[in-house]
Amino acid sequence: MKQLRFSCVLVYATVIIFLTSCGGGGKKSDADTTAMDTSSTAEVTPVTSTVVTTPQSMLVATHKVANFAKWMTSYEEHDSIRLANQIHSYVIGRGVQDSNTVMVAVKVDDMDKAKAFSKDASLKEAMKKGGVMGTPTFNFVTMVFQDTAQVSTDIRASVMFTVKDWDTWQKAFEEGKQSRMENGLATRAYGHDVDDNHKVFVVVALTDTAKAQAYWKSDMLKTKMKDAGVEGEPKRFVFRVVKRY
Repeated sequence: MKQLRFSCVLVYATVIIFLTSCGGGGKKSDADTTAMDTSSTAEVTPVTSTVVTTPQSMLVATHKVANFAKWMTSYEEHDSIRLANQIHSYVIGRGVQDSNTVMVAVKVDDMDKAKAFSKDASLKEAMKKGGVMGTPTFNFVTMVFQDTAQVSTDIRASVMFTVKDWDTWQKAFEEGKQSRMENGLATRAYGHDVDDNHKVFVVVALTDTAKAQAYWKSDMLKTKMKDAGVEGEPKRFVFRVVKRY
């Protein structure tokens, strides 16, 4: 009898040990749950860069119009003609000093088509209908840098000038970023003529107009430009962005 009792106790103890080792039939303890929660990976939002360095072919046209509203209507009516020539509207700006001087920047898929289109009779007729006055200026540009981040102002300046050597100028320009920012200028895009990288095209945002104007006249900038190999006086056009596509 004693032997039977001992065997029963032994079996009962074995069952208890088995159930305890299995977590009470599958139920997780608070300690286990806490450990799992602690080890979970927090979700991290990826940071998206606003800088684009893939070369972008663009056509930048500047001209004077008799009436901006009339011209704008005519411009948008002829969007199908631009698309047929693989040209895509991008930005329209109006001069700060003369609001009837208009700058049009478009993206180009085929530069040869864009060059031919700029000389096409249909474009001349459309521009005449829209009230374009005088001879428009066309610049065919390869943009090598663009910053699409939002800034606090719609005031921009396009700057064109000639350099002795593109690589020398680009290195100096990149090194001067902080100085420009401290003087109210934020780089939005830069590149060069599609056929001649000695002809440079830069677009900056004026975050502080007074500082920017003073900087453009400063001896410091003149020295920086000379060291970077800039030849002659830059041509600046200050405008306000009135439409983005």
